Amino acid sequence: MGSLPKDCEHLLKNMVGDEIAMNPLDLGEFRRQEQMVVDFLVNYYKNVEKYPVLSQVEPGYLSKCLPSSAPEDEEPLEAILDDVHRYIVPGLTHWQSPTFFAYFQTNTSTAAILGEMLCAGFSVAGFNWVSSPAATELESLVMDWLGKMLDLPRPFLFSGNGGGVIEGNTTEAMICTLIAARERVLRRSGHDSITKLVVYGSDQTHCSFQKAARVVGIDPRNIRALKTTQSTLFGLSPDLLRKAIRLDIDGGLIPLYLCTTVGTTSVTAVDPLEPLCKVASEFGMWVHVDAAYAGSSCICPEYRKFLNGVEFADSFCFNAHKWLLTSLDCCCLWVKDPNALVKSLSTDPEYLKNEATESKQVVDYKDWQLSLSRRFRALKLWLVLRIYGVRNLRSHIRNDCRLAKLFEELVVKDGRFEVVFPRNFALVCFRIRPSAVTGMANGQAMEDENREAWKLNEVNKLNARLLHAINASGRIFITHTEVGGIYVLRFAVGAILVRERHVIMAWTVVQEHANSLLSMSGSNTHA
Repeated sequence: MGSLPKDCEHLLKNMVGDEIAMNPLDLGEFRRQEQMVVDFLVNYYKNVEKYPVLSQVEPGYLSKCLPSSAPEDEEPLEAILDDVHRYIVPGLTHWQSPTFFAYFQTNTSTAAILGEMLCAGFSVAGFNWVSSPAATELESLVMDWLGKMLDLPRPFLFSGNGGGVIEGNTTEAMICTLIAARERVLRRSGHDSITKLVVYGSDQTHCSFQKAARVVGIDPRNIRALKTTQSTLFGLSPDLLRKAIRLDIDGGLIPLYLCTTVGTTSVTAVDPLEPLCKVASEFGMWVHVDAAYAGSSCICPEYRKFLNGVEFADSFCFNAHKWLLTSLDCCCLWVKDPNALVKSLSTDPEYLKNEATESKQVVDYKDWQLSLSRRFRALKLWLVLRIYGVRNLRSHIRNDCRLAKLFEELVVKDGRFEVVFPRNFALVCFRIRPSAVTGMANGQAMEDENREAWKLNEVNKLNARLLHAINASGRIFITHTEVGGIYVLRFAVGAILVRERHVIMAWTVVQEHANSLLSMSGSNTHA
C-alpha cells in the first residue's frame, strides 16, 4: 500500500489516544472476561439457596451504595463483579432459587443462557428477512416445531398458511391481535366506530388484557370483565358471555374481541374454549387464547385436553419463558391469518424496500409486532428444544406437577388447612380454613349473615398475616390472590433447582408460622 498523504497522517496522529485507542471488542479480553462472568454465575447458582429468597433491602438502598454519576475512566471487571456481589445480589429476589414458589416462575436453563450469549454475540436486528435471513427462517421453523409439540391445529402453522412469531410478552401479543381485530372491523364500519368497540374477558383474565385494550383505543367503559363463580370453577360462562354481547348490541355497540384463558393467574382456572368460541363466532368476533403459564404443560399429552377447542380460535399464545426453560423474553404467538397482522402493522418506507420483500416469498417479522427492531430470540428457543428434546421437556413439566401434588397432599393431611381450588397444573391454592379458628364471633350480637361475613374477614386477615410472616422469614417466597371474596395463598412449583426436600421444607415453614399465629389467637393448633 502507498503512504498516507501528510494531512491524513496528521489527523491520524491526533486521533490516537482518543477515538481509536479503545477496542470495545478485544477478543482476548472477551474470552477472559466471559470466563469470569460464567464463573460468577456458576458460584451464584451454587449458593443461591443460601440467600433470603425475597430481597430484604429497603427502598432506595442502592443509591446509598453506588456513586451518583458514571466513572470518567474505565474500571476493571473484577471490581465491577465484586460490586455485583456486594450490592446487586442482596437486592435481588431470587427467581431461580429452589425456594421461590411465588407468582409463576420465569425459568432459565443452561441452553437458554447459551442461546442468549449467541443472540447477544451476533447482535442482529432481524426486522425483515434480508436483514438476517437466518433469524427469520429459524424463528418460523421453531414456531412450527413448537406448534407441533402442542398439537396445534394445522391452520396455526406456517405449513397450514398460518404462522407463529416470538413476541416480548403476553401484553404485546394481545395488543397485536387486538389491533388486527380492530382494523378488520373498522375497515367495514368506519374508523369513527372505534368508540363503539367492545372487548370481553372474565374477572379472572390477566390485567394485561385491560392494559392492551386501552393501548389500542378501546373505551375503558367498553372493556367487559364478566363475573365468574365457584360453580363454574371460575371459568367464563358461555351463557353469560352471550347475554353480555346481546345487551351491548342492543345498546348500539360492536362486539370485537374475546380473550379466553387456559390457566388463569390467580388459580389456573380454564375457560371452556369450544363453547365460548362458538358464541363469539355468532357475532363475528376475534377469539384469542391466552395460555401464558399453562401452555407449556400442553406439550404433555395428558394436559393437551385443556386446549380442546383452540381450533375455533383466531390466535393463541403462551410464554416459553415461564415454564419451558427458555429465559425472558419469549412469548410465542400463533395466528391463523397472518395477513390480519400484516395489514394492520406493516410499514413500507423506501429505506427498507428490497427484492425479497417485494417477491412476497419471505416473512418480514417487523410487520407481526409493535417495534421495528427485534432480537434473535429464536436462537435460545432452538437451543432449548435441541439440547433437551421433547422427552426431557415433558419430564420437567411432569416433575413440577408431581411436586405440586406432594405439597397439595401435605396441605390436605393438616386438618387446619384446605385446598381452595382444584389443582390443574403446578399451582396449589390453599388457606387456613375457618373451622381452624375457634371461638370466632363469640359473644358477638349479630345476625347470622353478618356473623359469616365477619368471620370470613377475620379468616382472610389471619391468612394475610400468615403470608407476611412466611415471606418475612426469607426462607421461602409465596404470593396470594383473592377469589370469591376468599384470601388465598398460592404455592407455585417451577423453579429450575427445586427438589422434593424444598417442597417439604416449605410446608414446614408454613406450619411453623401457622402454629404461632393460631396459638396467639387461641385457636385449634392440632395438625
